[in-house]
Amino acid sequence: MTVSVVQFGGSNCDRDAVRALSYLGVEAERVWHEDGLPEDTDGIVLPGGFSYGDYLRAGAMAARAPVMNEVRAAADRGVPVLGVCNGAQIGSESGLTPGAFTTNASARFQCEPVFLRVERADTPWTAAYDEGEVIEVPIAHGEGRFEIDDEAYEDLVDDDRILFRYCDAEGAVTDAANPNGSTGNVAGVLGERETVAVLMPHPERATLPDVATSTDGAGVLHAFR
Repeated sequence: MTVSVVQFGGSNCDRDAVRALSYLGVEAERVWHEDGLPEDTDGIVLPGGFSYGDYLRAGAMAARAPVMNEVRAAADRGVPVLGVCNGAQIGSESGLTPGAFTTNASARFQCEPVFLRVERADTPWTAAYDEGEVIEVPIAHGEGRFEIDDEAYEDLVDDDRILFRYCDAEGAVTDAANPNGSTGNVAGVLGERETVAVLMPHPERATLPDVATSTDGAGVLHAFR
């Protein structure tokens, strides 16, 4: 499998994603958005960073780049697409997934390890975990609060499209364990297809044992294998 890590002006986690995927034995390459997706693209990562300086809204400008038409078309064909942090914001802004990511409840940038509870273990992104398992993955965002209206949130729950929720070390989903004020402690969601997912925490920063205190994020990236 060849994974294209789409690089926009202001992306800064694209190299991290390539390194983490390569460590797991997945061929990955950075692709400049203006060049479009290579023909041999079998998977897509929208990486973290600050595309276009987060002008207007985080991810809003990158979501309107021509390459995103190719990404949506690939997603419709079943090509796995993962949006991480700024990539999650881009995915939401482009309609790949529902809801929006807005300013943290703290109104400040937060960079810290968090605990996530695996809500489903039967998707490509969570098959390496057990349902209810607690993993530790870092966050690094200022606009990571997941917002969605009540009816759409209930649809997400009913359709079982929530991948991860912020929790404490024992797996309890509480307000205190919610780092940014996200609706329902949601940290990651699925698109209409289970091959499309976005999440605010950084699995690529919890994959390489020589630089990470936790390697719990590797399971997410195993989907590309």
